[in-house]
Formats: sequence, structure tokens, C-alpha cells
Amino acid sequence: MNFPTPATEPAARFTAPGGWRHGLGYGLLGLPLAFVALPLYVILPNHYAREFAAPLAALGAVLLGARLIDAVLDPWIGRWCDRLFARSTGAVLGAAALAAVVLALGLWGLLFPPAAVIDHGMAALLGWAGGVMAITYTSFSVVSVAHQAWGARLGGNEAQRSRVVAWREGLALLGVLLAAVLPGTLGLGATVSSFAVLLALGWWVWSRSLVPVAPASDQRAAPAAALRPTRSPLRQPAFQKLLAVFVLNGTASAIPATLVLFFVQDRLQASPALEPAFLATYFLFAALSLPLWVRAVARFGLARTWLAGMALAVAVFIWAATLGAGDAMPFLIVCALSGVALGTDLALPGAMLAGVIGQLGERGQREGAYFGWWSFATKLNLALAAGLALPLLAWFGYTPGARSPEALQTLTAAYCLLPCALKLAAGALLYTLLIRPERMAVPTSNPLKAHP
Repeated sequence: MNFPTPATEPAARFTAPGGWRHGLGYGLLGLPLAFVALPLYVILPNHYAREFAAPLAALGAVLLGARLIDAVLDPWIGRWCDRLFARSTGAVLGAAALAAVVLALGLWGLLFPPAAVIDHGMAALLGWAGGVMAITYTSFSVVSVAHQAWGARLGGNEAQRSRVVAWREGLALLGVLLAAVLPGTLGLGATVSSFAVLLALGWWVWSRSLVPVAPASDQRAAPAAALRPTRSPLRQPAFQKLLAVFVLNGTASAIPATLVLFFVQDRLQASPALEPAFLATYFLFAALSLPLWVRAVARFGLARTWLAGMALAVAVFIWAATLGAGDAMPFLIVCALSGVALGTDLALPGAMLAGVIGQLGERGQREGAYFGWWSFATKLNLALAAGLALPLLAWFGYTPGARSPEALQTLTAAYCLLPCALKLAAGALLYTLLIRPERMAVPTSNPLKAHP
């Protein structure tokens, strides 16, 4: 199967003069997708716990169930996206447009449950939340998997792939910044309305962006190739290794994302007015760090650069464990440094996956299948973070608003120390499974660096 050379692949235009236009065209949809992720995964648990007095254990179970349902569907969504790509890019864009409409309506229904549901009691409210969450998360997955697979199909070498992903994730961080500020300043209603407008704009720009190029010698055979039974991504050793690191590292990152508002409100006892500043600082510095990490990739490679980001995150969260009431300013520094570390988690793993797909000879055919499992792993991380961390906090005596030393120690251990342990384990896996074999192998045999 013949692919264009690195210099002629669509991804090469991201690093050429004027590449920002192509980066903006492809990456802008990442802004509203990340915009909605903050309300769905960070604000929603806190909103239901404090606004509707939802019990943490029950809320955690509902979040776990809804996210697991969504996660189980992701591999199927990925295979379905491959079939859509086999038909045409227009089919992909059409399916994503329909899912985007459902996503916007679902977010509104979650944040503003009908009065009739609220009046029927907590069981009805949690049932509504679980059902609408499952639908909303699934529609989010359709748009997200299609968009990620589109980017992977643009090809390119390590530097070009990291640039493609960096545009998507950099604009995603801008979306998170907006989502962090808007609820506290304009309210949740304006937040949902803004999201709907940004989602429509992002889809429109995406529909006019660079189109993936099929293998030159097999363009007519591409639809049939995409439908042929092939080996599951989970049975590919190269994918297994990368996925193991991604899952462990992702769980380490998802736990603080779920607990950050509880830590700020109860451990730091910071003013509610500072909450947007903490979140904005975290994501702003993640966005600012992306160009630096992309430059580091050109010198050190994707895997080593990712390992450096993990090490930085561990150091920062160990320091965060020493903070207490009144330490708002030091926590701003924690947010800034941990945001810099986040840059590697956002830009590098997806670029590594695109390289693995190419090395396995499945580029242009099965990106959806791989990113479906990738999305499944992401959702599993978030489900475990909410479904395990919240009930464990309740089990060990923490409730929102607690001030006892024991409860606050439990919160600190869950927010700071548990993620550090998981990050260290992820770093050890990354070195053992990917970096060390790379050092021992001939450079061109490295599946994460070799060009398809």
C-alpha cells in the first residue's frame, strides 16, 4: 500500500508557512468539545452535590454507570466511523453534525433538569441524570472519535503528527478556559448557549478543512478494505503497550479533575471567586506549554518528552499535599506547573497512537477502531475516578463542607498522593515497555518513531 511521502501528506502543511490556517481549520472543533467536557466531568458532580444535595455515594454510582455505558459503546462507535470514512468524508461530517445537536440538548437537560423530575425526589433526579448523561456522553463520543480519527488520517512524521494534535488540544484548552470562566460570570444558561454556538462554528470550519488522503494505489479498494474482518486493536502488542501506559496515566489525571473543587473549597477554604482563577491558570499554562513540548519532541522524541511531563506532575502534586487553609496563592503556582505537565498528556499520546497505526499498516483504514478503544480508555479513567474516588471519600468520612482533620487528610490523600502513585507507575511502564526497547532496537524499527 503506497502512501504519500512525509513532505506531501496533508499533515506536512501544518508545519509549512501559513500552517496556522490548516491548524485552525482542523483544530477549532476541539474548542467546543473541551468546553463541554468541563461541565460534564468537573462541574456536574459538584453541581448535583451542592445544588440538589445528591449523596456522594449515590452520585458516584450514577456517574460510574453512565460513563461505563458510554465507554462500552466507544469501540463500536470507532468501527462505525471507519465505515463512514470508507463511504466518504461527507458521511462522517453528517453523522457528527447530528450527534452535535444531541450533545447540545443533552448538556442543557443535565444542568437544568425539569421541575417535574426534581419534584419527584432524589431517585427520579438521579435516574434522569444517569439516562441523559449516557445519551450525552455517547453523542460526545461520536463527534470526538470522528474528529480524532480524521486528524490521524492526515499522516505525517512525529513532529508533524504532534503539531496536528497540538492544534486540536491547544484550542481545546482555550475551550476549557472559557468553560471555567463563563459559569461563574455569566451563569450556566449562558454557558450552554455559548457552547451551542461554538459547536456549530467548529463543525462548519472542520467541514472546510484539509481532507485525509487515501493510499494512492488503493483509493478504489479503500471501502472494501475498511469492511474486511481484521485483527482487533486489543490484540496488537504495540497498541497494548501504549494503551496500558495511557490508562494508568489517565486515571492519575482524572482523579484530581474530579476532586479539584472539593479540594479548593474544603482543604484550601478558598473564596468561591477564586475557583475560576485556579481552573483558568491550570488550562492556560497547559496551552502555553504546548509549543515548548512540541519543540522538545523534535529533539527527544514523543515517549521521552511524555515521561518528562509525568515527572513534573508528580513533583508538583507532592508539593500540593503540603498545602492547607489559606494557601490560595501557592495553589495558583501548583495549577500553573501542573498545567504545564498536562500539556504532554494532551498532545503526545494521540500522536504516538497515530504512529502505531501507521507502523501496523492500518493507516487510512482503521483509525476509528483504534480511537474508539482509545476513547473507551479515556472514559474508563473518568468513570473510575468518579465511581471509586467519591464513594471512597464518603466511606472514609469525608463529606462536602467537612473541616475535621481526618476528613481533610482523606481528601488530600485522594487528590494529591494517589495520583502521584499512579503517575509513577505509568512512568515506569512507559520506560519499560516503550523507551527501553527503543534504546535497544535499531532506530528505524521503533514503531512509535518509524513513519508509515
